[in-house]
Amino acid sequence: MSARPWSPTAFRAAARTLAATGQRIYQHGWSPATSSNYSMRLNDRYCAVTVSGRDKGLLSEADIMVVELANNQGASPGKPSAETGLHTQVYRRHADAQAVLHTHSMASTVLTMELADQKRLRLEGYELLKAFGGNSTHDTVLDIPVFENTQDIDALARDVDAAMDAGTITHAYLIRGHGVYTWGESMAACYRQLEALEFLFAVEVQRRQMRSRA
Repeated sequence: MSARPWSPTAFRAAARTLAATGQRIYQHGWSPATSSNYSMRLNDRYCAVTVSGRDKGLLSEADIMVVELANNQGASPGKPSAETGLHTQVYRRHADAQAVLHTHSMASTVLTMELADQKRLRLEGYELLKAFGGNSTHDTVLDIPVFENTQDIDALARDVDAAMDAGTITHAYLIRGHGVYTWGESMAACYRQLEALEFLFAVEVQRRQMRSRA
């Protein structure tokens, strides 16, 4: 039997990390029911990704599989998430990306539905903007593109790639009525960005509520 083209040790480590991270995310309420998907790079050809339809609050190492970056095809038992193509697009695009997290939080859903005529969410002046790589001050702007919630993942991946070509995506993007995607050079960095994003989304929702009552 030929050796697997990825390290079994690396896969087991990634599966443990993804399961633990998924449970942590679920506890925050950012990934209700079976929504969301998470992944980690294994090498330049493969990544580990959550299996489709798994309850994220009960995520275990058995709920993680291997997918080929070039074609989104499973390379181990399991059915990959329907949105796997959005993960592999990031890994193909960014050689330094080691983890991708996608959540379906209430705040990101509310914001993108309320901003129905806007193609971006602007975050400006927040101290937590320093959580994003390359930012050293709160006195900065982070524009997060908002894509329409198409079920054509291949088309959406092409749109995301084009936006990256144009330089309009840096750390994350949103899908309207759906959720956020973010990535990082490690799972720790990726989770840090996600946590900052989810906090800032919640703040933006509350600020809009307060303004509407004034």
